[in-house]
Amino acid sequence: MKKSLIIVESPTKAKTVAKFLGDKSSYIVKASVGHIRDLPKNNKKAIDIEGGFVPHYEIPPNKQEIVDELKILAKESDEVLLATDPDREGEAIAWHISELLQHDGLSKKPKRIVFHEITKSAIDEAIKNPRDIDQNLRIAQEARRVLDRLVGYDLSGLIWKKVRYGLSAGRVQSPALRIIVEREREIQKFNPETFWVITADLKTKNNDHFTLTCSEEPRDKKTVDDILGQGKKGQWKIVDLKATEVKRAPRAPFTTSTIQQTASSRFGFTPSRTMRTAQKLYEAGHITYMRTDSTNLSQEALAHIKDTISKEFGSKLIQARFYKTKSKNAQEAHEAIRPSVFSKKSAGTTEDQKKLYTLIWQRTLASQMTDAKILRTKITANITKGTIPNFTVNGSHIIDQGWLLADPTAKNEEVDLPKVTSQDPLDLEKISSLEKETQPPPRYTEAGLVKELEKRGIGRPSTYASIIKTIEVRGYVEKEGRALRPTDTGEVVSKFLEDNFAKYISDSFTAELEDQLDEIASGKREYKKTLEDFYTPFSKDIKSKEKIKKITNLGDADEKIKCPVCGKKMIIKLGRSGKFLSCSTFPDCTGARTIDGKELAGPKEIGEKCPDCKDGQQVEREGRFGKFISCSNYPKCKFIKNSENNQNSSGVACPVCKNGEMVERRGRFGIFYSCSNYPKCKNAMKAKPTGRNCDYQRESGKCGALMMAGTKTIPERCSDKTCPNHNPHKLDKE
Repeated sequence: MKKSLIIVESPTKAKTVAKFLGDKSSYIVKASVGHIRDLPKNNKKAIDIEGGFVPHYEIPPNKQEIVDELKILAKESDEVLLATDPDREGEAIAWHISELLQHDGLSKKPKRIVFHEITKSAIDEAIKNPRDIDQNLRIAQEARRVLDRLVGYDLSGLIWKKVRYGLSAGRVQSPALRIIVEREREIQKFNPETFWVITADLKTKNNDHFTLTCSEEPRDKKTVDDILGQGKKGQWKIVDLKATEVKRAPRAPFTTSTIQQTASSRFGFTPSRTMRTAQKLYEAGHITYMRTDSTNLSQEALAHIKDTISKEFGSKLIQARFYKTKSKNAQEAHEAIRPSVFSKKSAGTTEDQKKLYTLIWQRTLASQMTDAKILRTKITANITKGTIPNFTVNGSHIIDQGWLLADPTAKNEEVDLPKVTSQDPLDLEKISSLEKETQPPPRYTEAGLVKELEKRGIGRPSTYASIIKTIEVRGYVEKEGRALRPTDTGEVVSKFLEDNFAKYISDSFTAELEDQLDEIASGKREYKKTLEDFYTPFSKDIKSKEKIKKITNLGDADEKIKCPVCGKKMIIKLGRSGKFLSCSTFPDCTGARTIDGKELAGPKEIGEKCPDCKDGQQVEREGRFGKFISCSNYPKCKFIKNSENNQNSSGVACPVCKNGEMVERRGRFGIFYSCSNYPKCKNAMKAKPTGRNCDYQRESGKCGALMMAGTKTIPERCSDKTCPNHNPHKLDKE
């Protein structure tokens, strides 16, 4: 009997595919657990620029066991089918697997199979139609990876030297940061203007009460007082009444961009949370592939949609629609995001998954339904004698729900107005004014930034979530509610790039480079020439900036604020926690203040030598999470004293170095636990260790990693993310 090895990316996807294939004797489904090769961290080894931008790939240590298993299974199988995701990254993963297997002496060439939904019919059809790996797609992904590495390392290296150690820049993250910083500058430059909103509470002859608003918003108090005066004295009446029937069409099925925006506005999901949830739904076979620019629906899907609409809402509400894809370079996934099985109204194992699935189900059905019909009414009133502006109120009432039956959350609030006719008299109950100020443009939310990036052609669907996550993790932006606000560090980095590399972080350049990558994917452009055309001038520009002075002074502080030590003027500098005020005579004087003017205590020697470098003194410093003791030679020496004052020990020995203890620490993402011998030992976990070792039996033997505290429903789990016992709730289901 023929035996086939099918390789996918994730264990969850592997289980779902295996479930549909059924015959375990004919098919083995295994997961590569993402990429099995990557560029090394050492940039000198990563890319051979002179040889034609040839990347050098390495197998990460934690993937060697997976690779070895795949090689053994491949040799034991009659054919190898690579069923990685249907996009460029999936094509690249398939190629890497194929290269490794063939390099190990596999005689049969692995074949590529593609499906956009994990259903039995889609998998069977894909197996019947295997193909070779699409080298154009693979090379396009490789070009993106190489470009991102070259830009990231070269720009980041320069920023380390000229701004501050540890900062970074990126080909796509930096334009995104610039957009946020530019909006912040608009807000800072904005000069608010005072205006007044005037409202009149009126009563009809049938004693119905309603409020109308002045059609003009005066900018001066004299005009306001005149309107109020005439309004109080005058006799009011209805001067106009308009009722208009309008149609409200449904929106297109979801793309990657629109699902991120809608999930943010309805549920408050971040783009990364939305994509993480959608990935789980896809891998479980509930929805089609979630990275797509396309709004298309297959003929088979349309037939199922019509059947479902007919059963749920009636055949009269069916209206076939075709939506034009907005992206000029719609990516490889040929369909919009839709349910795999339309008879399922609900799917998913978590609350997030259920919410997102319902949203997808509702949007997909609504996209093929009739328009909603809404009656919009506008009442206009004024005084019989006078010269004041009209007062108006708008009402709306749904007269035919149409597609809103499928997506009721999309309904706008109805506003009912009293029944009146033109020239009807009205009684004034109250007329009043409210002073307001014009508001600056709002800061971008994550959903708003996704929309803006798509509009400007920066990035692609698969990159939006990672772009936003990167600038947040780097500390370049922070969230205030849902709004994204640039930090001091983000503003300084963006200004440095705008002043020195404006071309490379501009909208036009970034979008043009994305188009070139799309041309590589379609076979219209060469890999080497594209990278040469970009990197030759870019590397020269990097070298030309090597001699510019380091940015140590961001401007003078307020003249009223003086150095707390010597009394001289202060300047603004950038530290790890943002901007602060430093004495202008530094390093002769070490006086410092917060950006608000509060005095900062400098490092204080405690009278002990550093045990690591033997040269420095141990000093007490004040960090963002409180006081700690370190070496005076920081950052050359990274010694941190392990004392009861700055660490809470868990009492659990570190299983890696054997002589340290797991201690509580606080980072930018909150409390975590790591070895007390850091940085010599970098063993770390995100929750408190319980003291037990994981006894899960892996192929290489017992796992042995520390167990850590979990949640109420999962009280304990393995700290090793690669161990199946890291998710014990899934083991129970198996």
